[in-house]
Amino acid sequence: MTSTITSSTGTLLAGRLRETRARAFAGRSGELAVFRAALRGDPGSSPVLFVHGPGGIGKSTLLRRFADEAEAAGRTVTHICARSTPATPAAFEAAAAPVLADETPVLLIDAFERCRGLELWLRRRLLPRLPDRAVVVVADLEPPSLEWRTDPGWEDALGVIALRNLSPEEASALLTSRGVDPARHDELLRFAGGHPLALRLAAETTSDAGPGPAPARDVVTTLLERLVGDVPSQAHRRALEVCAHSLVTTELLLRAVLPDDDAAELFAWLRRLPFVESGARGVFPHDVVRDALEADLRWRDMASWEEVHRRIREHLIGRCLQAPEPEALALLSETTYLHRYGGVTHDYFSFREDGATFEDVLRPEDHGAVLRLAAGTCDLALVAHWLDRWPEAFRVHRSSGTGEPVAFMTWLLDEEPDAADLAADPVLAAAWAYARASTPPRPGERLGLMRFLVCPDGDVRPSPVLDRMLWRIAACWMRTDRLAWSVMATPHPRFWERLMIYLDHPPLPETAAAGEHAQTLYVHDWRTSPLRVWLTNAAVEEVYGPGARPPATPELAVLSRAEFDEAVRDALRCADDPVRLARNPLSRSNLVAAHDTTLRRVLVETVNALRVGRHHVAVSATYLGGPTTQEACAQRLRLPLGTYRRHLTRGVAALCDALWEREVLR
Repeated sequence: MTSTITSSTGTLLAGRLRETRARAFAGRSGELAVFRAALRGDPGSSPVLFVHGPGGIGKSTLLRRFADEAEAAGRTVTHICARSTPATPAAFEAAAAPVLADETPVLLIDAFERCRGLELWLRRRLLPRLPDRAVVVVADLEPPSLEWRTDPGWEDALGVIALRNLSPEEASALLTSRGVDPARHDELLRFAGGHPLALRLAAETTSDAGPGPAPARDVVTTLLERLVGDVPSQAHRRALEVCAHSLVTTELLLRAVLPDDDAAELFAWLRRLPFVESGARGVFPHDVVRDALEADLRWRDMASWEEVHRRIREHLIGRCLQAPEPEALALLSETTYLHRYGGVTHDYFSFREDGATFEDVLRPEDHGAVLRLAAGTCDLALVAHWLDRWPEAFRVHRSSGTGEPVAFMTWLLDEEPDAADLAADPVLAAAWAYARASTPPRPGERLGLMRFLVCPDGDVRPSPVLDRMLWRIAACWMRTDRLAWSVMATPHPRFWERLMIYLDHPPLPETAAAGEHAQTLYVHDWRTSPLRVWLTNAAVEEVYGPGARPPATPELAVLSRAEFDEAVRDALRCADDPVRLARNPLSRSNLVAAHDTTLRRVLVETVNALRVGRHHVAVSATYLGGPTTQEACAQRLRLPLGTYRRHLTRGVAALCDALWEREVLR
């Protein structure tokens, strides 16, 4: 379709349309300034502007505004839409004929992605023939080709404009122009962000019946049709759904989630999509496309959505538990993002990185800055105590500009606390007193206390700094060997309560006094509810929210070493009696539960793995070969009874040691 508008043809209806469009237009002040400079021919302005951005971002709306601006300036405007103009040089030549016959024309070409094959012809044949005072605007999903941008002849003539989302203020102004009640703006902005098409569609479907948690079905359908369009195959559709669900997508992730598809080809395709951007850790879609794809798949096929979620989650957690620390923290950011449907984390995580700060170790020259940050929120004497006693327990967050600390946190991890530390810090003493009174840490097991968490300006709220602190906390919980208890102490229980309960860290009934700041302690026993169970519960909450937590899993038995050894001997004595074995406390231990197996299988596997002299043979023959007597076993093994009994005693002791090692190892 081609239309030519001149200033002399303005009718009452045309004027009314221009006024209506002007009232409904929001933002784009920078783009308008660039176009107006081109109309005036200002020094340094570009006569050819290439506007690009994802579908629905407002390219066509901007071109219509450009047309109104040009008409008001007395210029002749020719508008070519590639959606309805054949992609041939002859068709474009005919459509652009009015431009070639005018001294000061304005040529607007919309949807140029439909005829990208004409770019070379446009650049070399058509545009050089235009009058010197002509202004041309080309709108496309993608930026101009590299050849165009690097051609020295076009260096001063071509201006490239990447069209982005509207700012919150501009988006709110657009909603106001559409007659949306200001009370509804936040709700619609949460769905649409600053995406103009999403905002307009959401405004059209908004009713006075009250806010809804999800966009209307017709809004989602229209968005997908306009923004995504047709995809080449089902494999490409699945890759798009993975990209929408994960914080960032890599070829490695696609290979793990879609093992039967060509991950390299799918990743290359994702990178080329106009609504997909590339970052330091992978690619990610425009927020509106992400939300629309997610809403569509959940509505259309919830089982497939859950399967995508499960596979992404398993991949990320598996890598997180094995990766080096810096990589693990980044993976935890991606894992945390999967909790966005749980109804809790959005109040605690910003999921943005502004580059203003970074995490670092504490340095000796930081002590004064840490104490200044702690003033008013922590007991300074206790902060000073730990700075002196355990500086390596501190992590600081520095300003990228100055390097100065702007926030800090402290993770105290110990197997057996020093008496002087217990006397100095009542919070540490309270944590250890509770642990010892319930299920005390066994030799080699440790208690971790998140002691101080001080945000920039003392303001505890979602921010990039708090995001990193929470990922650090999760890493401490998930990656610390032989962690028996994790405790978080905070003077801000009203802020933290929902998140800590969601993370299965209920509060202790009594607070701990620390100077003027009473501390609430949130605790979790990783022996009675180990990491495997914790992650299983979280998997359900991620999808359905905290109200959908699965039925409580029976707490695991936590035995002292003496109790454990006695339970092993009892299990050996009844190894062929399933009823008695089921009553043995080892059946409820981490030894069995963590490996999703049976107690008898654990006994057999561990005995067979011992292979120490004849010890394992004596144990196996006595307890795992059917009913017998020691005398019969000694005779069958051709050993004197005393020698046989020494082998048996040593074998049982070695078995207890091996099983204990498996029990306490996370």
